[in-house]
Amino acid sequence: MANLPPDFALLQVVPELETGGAEQTAIDIAQAVVNAGGRAYVATRGGRMASRLEADGGRLVLMPAHSKNPLVMMGNAARLIDLIRKEKISIVHARSRAPAFSALWAAHATRVPFVATYHGIYNARSGLKRWYNAVMTRGDLVIANSDYTRDHVIAAHDAAPDKVISIPRGVDLARFDPRKVTAARVQALRDLWNLGKADGRTVFVLGGRITRLKGHRTIVDAAARLKAEGRTDFLILFVGDDQGRTDYRQEVEDAISAGGLSDNIKLVGHCDDMPAAYRLADFALLPSTQPESFGRTAVEPQAMGRPVLVSDHGGARETVVEGETGWRLPVGDAEAWARGLSQAMDTDATRRRTMGDAGQARAKKLYSVEAMCEATLAVYARILESRA
Repeated sequence: MANLPPDFALLQVVPELETGGAEQTAIDIAQAVVNAGGRAYVATRGGRMASRLEADGGRLVLMPAHSKNPLVMMGNAARLIDLIRKEKISIVHARSRAPAFSALWAAHATRVPFVATYHGIYNARSGLKRWYNAVMTRGDLVIANSDYTRDHVIAAHDAAPDKVISIPRGVDLARFDPRKVTAARVQALRDLWNLGKADGRTVFVLGGRITRLKGHRTIVDAAARLKAEGRTDFLILFVGDDQGRTDYRQEVEDAISAGGLSDNIKLVGHCDDMPAAYRLADFALLPSTQPESFGRTAVEPQAMGRPVLVSDHGGARETVVEGETGWRLPVGDAEAWARGLSQAMDTDATRRRTMGDAGQARAKKLYSVEAMCEATLAVYARILESRA
């Protein structure tokens, strides 16, 4: 790991710790800092992942970091200033825009370096929104979670290229290791989801929260086309919760019912054992309707030896090799996705295994958590050295 000062203390600020790439990265980096002998604080609203942070040695600081209310944001800045001074924080690292304002104000007030990670491609349909998004670029350095995101940050904010560094999202290869997933874990999910015994159908898993940008409707419409052609030898599992998006979830369920697809598509809710979910599957899906800045749920199944079908845009163009580790398909094109699903189902076992092995090898080479943490801690060391 990078040579950090012996008294190094990191403060990360993230809206909540429920689920998602930014949240998991915050926990990964916190653990890396602790392992390197430093202290790691995360200011957040909290959430189901908070216990994991504390189990890894990180320190949870509860505050309404998710709020976009200006008065609350000012209060958060005051809380962060007190924390920075009390704990002698070395670097402040923001992972979302709303809390980035509070974190930036606090960092400036205490003259502590400020870093932000661009975890997504934010919409900017007005000058005000572009100003709001640009808070992520107002610190010492911007970390982009893919080359695609880096190019976007430089273009959208006229950022100096030497201030924007690409560090790909890391995947926990110790957790996403096919050798560690027992048959009992896979069977436990089958029982939980009432899948019964394997029935010969090709199983697809779409992992991610139930939100429109993840493209569930594209898959439902594609499946309806397959069924209309008389093909029903598939089972698609939507793995993730709606996080309060009940209207969209109902829309998806209504489309499944209208297509007569209740036996072919199931919404199974949140899953704490995604490695087993991917081993249960034959293929994974990431049909995002908007570009994924990185697309963790395209890389994790590859690490588990499963080929993936992804929308052909954003970070997926970096993480999925067409025809080698999966297939890249036109965004939102149900007809093309129907053909893609059909092609995957018709791929023989040997070819599936070859593609799975290629994806696993590539994930190990390029997307390990260790590589991401090493690069991030090197950024911290570089900033502290330049400030000194």
